[in-house]
Amino acid sequence: MSNNIVEALNVQVIGSGDNYVMFGHGLGTDQSIWQRILPYFNNGTTYRVILYDLASAGTVKPELFNFNKYATLNGYADDVLDILSALGVHSCAFVGHSASAMTAILAAIRRPELFSKLILLGASPRLVHDVDYDGGVLEEAQVGGMFAAMELDYAAWVGCSAAVAVGRDLPEAVQEYSRTMLNTRPDIASYALRTFVNTDLRGLLCHVRVPCHIIQTARDSAVPLSAAVYLWRHLGGRTTFEILRTEGHLPHLTAPTLLGPAIQRALLQ
Repeated sequence: MSNNIVEALNVQVIGSGDNYVMFGHGLGTDQSIWQRILPYFNNGTTYRVILYDLASAGTVKPELFNFNKYATLNGYADDVLDILSALGVHSCAFVGHSASAMTAILAAIRRPELFSKLILLGASPRLVHDVDYDGGVLEEAQVGGMFAAMELDYAAWVGCSAAVAVGRDLPEAVQEYSRTMLNTRPDIASYALRTFVNTDLRGLLCHVRVPCHIIQTARDSAVPLSAAVYLWRHLGGRTTFEILRTEGHLPHLTAPTLLGPAIQRALLQ
């Protein structure tokens, strides 16, 4: 895919500013999730915004999804680095949500000179509880049941998961999140989520030397506050932390007037 990655992953570059900022969405969504945030960056004079779709997104041709490549988050990190290379970008800030936040960490460990800052939104180094780690949202015994439910009735699983992730009584947000999840082929959605669930980056966090800013909502059903605190304590570079006074895993969809200014502040710190 690397030779045609800009086309394959629907890469867009918006604006003509001198400072690049790249936005990476989470699993189950696509780059449209950032539409409510873009007005904070599209004056065209300060930032040049890079948008792209994860290979697992429903907006990407499913035949381009390489199951071997995306067995770990390193495959997604390869895509980030390949996009920057294809665009000739030598330095950018990266705003990553959920799985893309952890992908950014992997990319920054490998090529720290490419990243001026990582802004990590709803990020978790490990989704499953472990000894001496209370940042997981899942117990090991729950994992199999979750994937069994996805395989049994994907549409029903999406309906339940979307409402829980939104975390507020916002039917339009639940409908929008459900739309992007249902747009993804179920086997790819399940595989991508399994990759994320199997990810454990705790041992790599100390190798991050790029400045990081963590943004976490006050209550997130997908990522406990303890996971964000764990990141803050263990990332190797200068790290700052902000808690948004809102709920849910998707503040770019449900609270853009809080998240947009928070990202702006983070970029200036």
